Amino acid sequence: MRHAVILAGGSGTRLWPASRRARPKQFLSLGGSESLLAATARRARAAASHVQIVTAASQAALAEDEVPDATIVAEPIGRNTAAALGLAAVRLLQQDPDAIMGALPADQFIRDEAAFAQTIDRAFTAAETGDVICTIGIAPTRPETGFGWLEVGAPTAMPGVNEVARFVEKPDLATAEQYLASGRYLWNGGMFFCRAQRLLDDIHRLLPMTGAALDEIARDPSAAARVYGSMPSISIDHGVMEKTHDVVTIRGDFGWDDVGSWAAVPAVRGPDGQDEHGNTILGDAAICVDGGGNVIACDAGTTVVLVGVSDLVVVQAGDAILVVPRDRAQDVRKAVDALAARGMDRYL
Repeated sequence: MRHAVILAGGSGTRLWPASRRARPKQFLSLGGSESLLAATARRARAAASHVQIVTAASQAALAEDEVPDATIVAEPIGRNTAAALGLAAVRLLQQDPDAIMGALPADQFIRDEAAFAQTIDRAFTAAETGDVICTIGIAPTRPETGFGWLEVGAPTAMPGVNEVARFVEKPDLATAEQYLASGRYLWNGGMFFCRAQRLLDDIHRLLPMTGAALDEIARDPSAAARVYGSMPSISIDHGVMEKTHDVVTIRGDFGWDDVGSWAAVPAVRGPDGQDEHGNTILGDAAICVDGGGNVIACDAGTTVVLVGVSDLVVVQAGDAILVVPRDRAQDVRKAVDALAARGMDRYL
């Protein structure tokens, strides 16, 4: 069977103050009709027969409320994506020894859902056809420095499927411009499709401490509380994808964004979500006068008014207010770090 595994344990600090520890960004709607997590699960069902959500134990109840027909796998402690996907693979193999898993981040935005469904169907098929890990490389639209990239290699025997020549880290602007101009590079969208057993075999070979802990959990699920923290905290990209063999990619062109910061919200809302001056407004009582290109969000019952300013992010959520230049939206994490350093955890 095809199983969509949705990674939903992140903290979403760059979308503070709307994203908090008690309700991080994957549970937010950002002005849409459903949360990012619920939308991801709905889209996954276009190609997968079952949905599994891996999340923090503290967020398991939220995940169940958002997607009540999914299987929820709760991590005792966050140990990054290699451990999370390893745990998912262990759970899947206990139910289905031939499980094919497709790993999807919970916080993606997809504009063309029909094209996305066709692409992940092809990725599942590639994983079923051969002993490969198939990624979806996102067709780049700009010289993005906030994403990892991958270099497309030689074509395989499967139509539209190429080898991955290499994964590359987040580049500087000059390098990103070269990648974009070359036409040989795609964004790494963090989506992987493979046999669950293949992933576990790679983890055992490349991350033996993680593999040993997963073996204990496979023998005794209650052991997770004891051994999960012993796993190294490492991403699936660094721990496995960059070091393993037979990794292939399919080009994805379906209006993708990772919703990594407030600067991404205009793309999520689209042109219909902006006023005539390019302001993106979330909330019925937010107003901008003589300004453009702002992102403004506020709770119901609160009024936020901007006058004569442009290209800002202004967010009121609960007991906190954020003001930051739009081109520094990635730096919101620094605000969260500063609050934590001052012991002001009640705002986190």
